[in-house]
Amino acid sequence: MPVLKTLSVTLALLGWIAPAARPQAVGMEQPRKIPAPPVAKAVPFKLEKHGHVRIDPYYWLRERENPEVLAYLRAENQYTEAVMAHTEKLQQQLFEEIRARMKESDISAPVPDGGYLYYTRYEAGKDYPIYARRRGSMEAPEEVLLDVNQLAEGHGFFAVMGFQVSPHQDLLAFAVDTVGRRISTLRFKNLATGEFLEDVIPNVTGNVAWANDNRTVFYTRQHPTTLRWYRIYRHVLGTDPSSDALVYEERDSTFNTRIFRTRSGRFLMIHSSQTLADEYRFLEADRPGGQFRVLLPRERGHEYEADHAGDWFYIRTNHGAANFRLVRLPVNGAGRVDKDAWEEVIPHREDVLLEGFTLFRDHLVLTERRNGLRRLRIRAYDGSGDHYLDFGEPAYTVSVGANREFDTRLLRYEYNSLTTPPSSYDYDMVTRERRLVKREEVLGGFDPANYVSERLYARARDGIAVPVSIVYRKGLEKDGDNPLLLYGYGSYGSSVEPTFSALRLSLLDRGFVYAIAHVRGGQELGRQWYEDGKLLRKMNTFTDFIDVAEFLIEQRYTRPEKLFAQGGSAGGLLMGAVVNLRPDLFKGVVAQVPFVDVVTTMLDESIPLTTNEYDEWGNPKDPEYYRYILAYSPYDNVERKAYPNLLVTTGLHDSQVQYWEPAKWVAKLRAMKTDHNRLILKTNFEAGHGGASGRYQRWRETAFIYAFILDLAGLGSGGDD
Repeated sequence: MPVLKTLSVTLALLGWIAPAARPQAVGMEQPRKIPAPPVAKAVPFKLEKHGHVRIDPYYWLRERENPEVLAYLRAENQYTEAVMAHTEKLQQQLFEEIRARMKESDISAPVPDGGYLYYTRYEAGKDYPIYARRRGSMEAPEEVLLDVNQLAEGHGFFAVMGFQVSPHQDLLAFAVDTVGRRISTLRFKNLATGEFLEDVIPNVTGNVAWANDNRTVFYTRQHPTTLRWYRIYRHVLGTDPSSDALVYEERDSTFNTRIFRTRSGRFLMIHSSQTLADEYRFLEADRPGGQFRVLLPRERGHEYEADHAGDWFYIRTNHGAANFRLVRLPVNGAGRVDKDAWEEVIPHREDVLLEGFTLFRDHLVLTERRNGLRRLRIRAYDGSGDHYLDFGEPAYTVSVGANREFDTRLLRYEYNSLTTPPSSYDYDMVTRERRLVKREEVLGGFDPANYVSERLYARARDGIAVPVSIVYRKGLEKDGDNPLLLYGYGSYGSSVEPTFSALRLSLLDRGFVYAIAHVRGGQELGRQWYEDGKLLRKMNTFTDFIDVAEFLIEQRYTRPEKLFAQGGSAGGLLMGAVVNLRPDLFKGVVAQVPFVDVVTTMLDESIPLTTNEYDEWGNPKDPEYYRYILAYSPYDNVERKAYPNLLVTTGLHDSQVQYWEPAKWVAKLRAMKTDHNRLILKTNFEAGHGGASGRYQRWRETAFIYAFILDLAGLGSGGDD
């Protein structure tokens, strides 16, 4: 086969010696002959901290410009292609299934703003969206604002960020990323003439905000090495960007900064943040040349979020409130540090997490979480009309949608569940009437009545009840013989929502159970749920996932021979930790862009995200944190033992988890593991942390992952051994 020939030539050129194929293990099925995997050369590199020495044989893989590194990654891709070659028909079958469920020519729910209805639409056969609007009604002529398909021509990766229409609705600011490393170029378009302006500003983040004069734009730049968002500039259209004024620089390396316009449109706000502190500055949007003033000065341990309506700044704060409360202070009282003088709007509650708030002219919308589920609460500013929206499913997710207009009584919210496709609603906050604006159409005969969702609680080893969201096709027998895919994340206080996926139907319709382990480190059960899964309690995240897996086995949803796990980024760390702790528990594991070399990364301040994540993982310059992180860091804990089947993915331009972490992990696993199970690494050479940018390629990536899982589950019809 050409793939195998190319692989062997690549290995020979690099001087790698391919080992002879391992003898077949007793009881191990080996239906086809596959090539020996690539073997990364070992170059011992000494790392020493706190008197402890680590020898890293694959440290050299971080040399991004080294041709030998790129050749190794390509060799791994060729090996992956060879290992998965027998599933090519299955992959194509899955892709066609997914595509057949999608309405390829589709339009989003229109969002009103300034007399226009804004929306995006897709055309069949095209990867990227078209941004458009119509004046007054959807019967009016369409104005195409951006056809991303045209802009993306000739690029392997293309993403539009920071899409911001000016206050007068006649200019557009947008940023484009053609690499996937979160470094963008800011451009402008005259929406009246359709012409692009000469103003082009490279090396920006995509964070953009207009002043009210309709000609001044503020934007954020990142640090050239760490990519930390740290400088905010002011640009006046028609002037040379090289003379743009620096209006703010965040000098604390643990903070990032951004700029936005308040919901009211009255103020521009600069928000500086780290894990455990926030600081806001404000400026009248009518006076873009003025000086920003501090709203509340930063204090370690004080997290807050601010916005404006009427004569007040509204602030969601954790001061004296672990689950946050809402207070307000008058605009003329900004900068007041006497927190006891704040006017309380929503008090703290032990059993309710206040996740966020959205301001309208006459109404306040609160996003709360209770018993793991989100709720939307609506009230007038005087407290009247206080009520919750009711949804009635055991596991669902709801969020405030795109609400561009401040002076309106209509709330746009988004709802979906494990069995209900994404749905956009308009809710009249006065009459309490709701209207379905759009529900994602799932083609191919999808009927939600054919699927069942459940919300269960697994008992963790320390007695804590861990929520589990489950979905499967109706008629499932809980006989312990079902294949099950268990998903987890558990970091940054990010709650994993029980959302619908048309792609996932390819698993459910083949008899799979899909489950989400809402482990500690997320924020599903309040702030303490997050606190109990970070820093020196991070191990809870990993043991929770294992305990959920064992619970699902005990409840006869599945058994280890049919249990699969999946997680990405920090969820990839979770995957790496659990396969070290309990490799016997899983048939196969998918680790996408996994954060697995935790100690080395957190000791390297030149790597993006390191310094502002000390409060998430701990700073290993402290001996206590060094020892604790070392005890779970997946790369540092690979042992000579059997591991489950593993699919690992990465992106060469990933700025959040550098490509070399998954690459090193796979190389070390290859050298250490004692089994014959599959271990494959797939590198996307044209993408970053989020994977492919085009929708068809994203569907193919999903089809590849599902083929890996289904083949191992013995459900690989469509393959050819």
